[in-house]
Amino acid sequence: MVDIVDSATRSRMMSGIRGRNTRPEVLIRSLLHRQGLRFRLDARDLPGRPDIVLPRYRAVVLVHGCFWHGHDCHLFKWPQTRPEFWHDKIGRNRSNDEKVRGALLASGWRVAVVWECALRGANRDIAGVIERLVAWIRSDAPEFEERG
Repeated sequence: MVDIVDSATRSRMMSGIRGRNTRPEVLIRSLLHRQGLRFRLDARDLPGRPDIVLPRYRAVVLVHGCFWHGHDCHLFKWPQTRPEFWHDKIGRNRSNDEKVRGALLASGWRVAVVWECALRGANRDIAGVIERLVAWIRSDAPEFEERG
């Protein structure tokens, strides 16, 4: 299949996609802050630079976009153009996610993953997501995952 825009336009569009301060990430941060939780952002001293770090609870929250992290949900669809590139790219992202998760757990951090699909769509329950996430943060459970 041929792309509907030229390569220069596609390049400009893709370069505009942010890796930090995404809408789902900002939403989670805002709601955690309202719950009285204080955190650090993008800790460069931790594996994978987690999105949200809660040192008091020795917990990190990773907010994953369904496309970029290859989540098997209604928001993810393989691109039709350059399929080899995208399979390699998203495969590397998935592999890196597992390495980061393992490194964080091995160094004593608790890891939560909140997927974009849990926060978007007709069946979303954002209040429920935050309630479960806050309960996990205040617990001793090593891992948490919220998907749509």
